[in-house]
Amino acid sequence: MRTILVTGANKGIGLAIARGILTEHDDTRVLLGARDRERGEAAIHTLSAAEPAFRERLQLVVLDVGKDESVSGVAVAVHSMLGTGGSISAVVNNAGIGGATQELEAVLNVNTLGVRRVCEAFLPLIDDEHGRIVNVTSASGPNFVAKCSDERRRFFLDAGTEWASLEALMRDCLALQGDSSAFEKRGLGDGNAYGLSKACTNTYTLQLARRYPKLAINACTPGFIETDMTRGYASSQGKTPREIGMKTPDDGARCPLYLLFGKLEGNGRYYGSDCKRSPLDRYREPGSPPYSGD
Repeated sequence: MRTILVTGANKGIGLAIARGILTEHDDTRVLLGARDRERGEAAIHTLSAAEPAFRERLQLVVLDVGKDESVSGVAVAVHSMLGTGGSISAVVNNAGIGGATQELEAVLNVNTLGVRRVCEAFLPLIDDEHGRIVNVTSASGPNFVAKCSDERRRFFLDAGTEWASLEALMRDCLALQGDSSAFEKRGLGDGNAYGLSKACTNTYTLQLARRYPKLAINACTPGFIETDMTRGYASSQGKTPREIGMKTPDDGARCPLYLLFGKLEGNGRYYGSDCKRSPLDRYREPGSPPYSGD
């Protein structure tokens, strides 16, 4: 039986991804990652209540991607669970938070460093011939890069960079947080914390795919989805999520599921919510022709 880890899977898009895996692939079990045990147990109850057969293919892992010790501890526990020679088929890095520029450190710690923590901890456990990694990022990443200078744009698009360079950029940005004009002067647009974190994670995806060419390692945007993170935006407009075009978490799970099970060409790519390849430095409208550049 295949095993897939999904982080941040106790609600929203992560829960929808877990449900999609269980519904469409009865030969696969889900390690349901949740930072809070009670919320994780509630998510498993929700999935099992809808389909009792899911329960035997669900296992809760209490995982805080923002903490080194939590990620490493879960990796050790999963290794023990798999036994000698065991492997996991895929990792879906879905856990994430929103935030303003002044919260940049916390946002980067979860949205970028958290993805890296999980990838580096679980790579030794992933099937080294057929394994996949799906990093759920956001259109906010390309939108951020679109506002950057040409030099910065080239940096975010360069698969040949190393993690140390990306880490150095994030440290520089932390020194600028709270001052949007300073970001602009450094060629970093408006310094939007969420957009920066997703742009950095897209670049890390490129780096990781170069390091592990046998694995399918890609990123995607789930689309404009109604979640706890986005509902506040709708209410601030005095409208319902549907009125401003938000879709359901099940819609948001569509592309991550495609990257988990679909027939893919290339590696280290970024996909739109319509499961079509998209550029990393500008927005591509869903339904428009797929990006075909390098």
